[in-house]
Amino acid sequence: MPHRRPTPDESNPFYHGYIAKVPDGSIVEVLERSRLSIVEMFSSLPADKWLYRYAPGKWTVKEVFLHMIDGERVFAYRALRIARGDATPMAGFDEQKYVPNSLANERSPASLLQEFDLVRRSTLALLEPLDPSAWDRRGVANDAEVSLRALAYIIAGHALHHTAIVLERYR
Repeated sequence: MPHRRPTPDESNPFYHGYIAKVPDGSIVEVLERSRLSIVEMFSSLPADKWLYRYAPGKWTVKEVFLHMIDGERVFAYRALRIARGDATPMAGFDEQKYVPNSLANERSPASLLQEFDLVRRSTLALLEPLDPSAWDRRGVANDAEVSLRALAYIIAGHALHHTAIVLERYR
C-alpha cells in the first residue's frame, strides 16, 4: 500500500536521507501538500534572491529549483517504467551536467513555479490511480534496485531536502 514507508532494501542507501524527511501518511497526500507549500514558499522569495548563491560555485536559487523539477521528472519516469512492468535497467543522471544546460538563470521565477506545479501534478496523476500491488514493484535504476514506493518517497524527500537548504542557506 502507498501508506507504508519503504524499507531500507527498497532503495540505494544514498536515498535513505531523502526518504527519512518525508512525514508519515499517504505519500500521495504528502506530495499534494508539499506541492502547495513549496509553491507558496518559493513564491514568497524576493525577486533578487532567485539569482543568489550562498557561496562561489554553488547553484543559484533558480538552479536549485530547476534541479528539483529535473529530479522529479527523472524519478517519476522511473516510477512509470516500474509501474508498467518494464524491467529494463535505467541509467543514472548527472545533475552537475543538467544544471549548466538548463538555462535556469535566464527564466522567470513565475515560469519555474508554473513548471514545478505542472510536473508535480503530473507525478500525482501517475501515482494516484495505481493499483495497490504496483507500489511493491521494483526495477533497477542507476545500478541499484528500487521500488515504486521508494521512488514516490524519494520524489517528496528530494524536494523537501532542497527546499530546506534554500530556507537555511539562501534566505
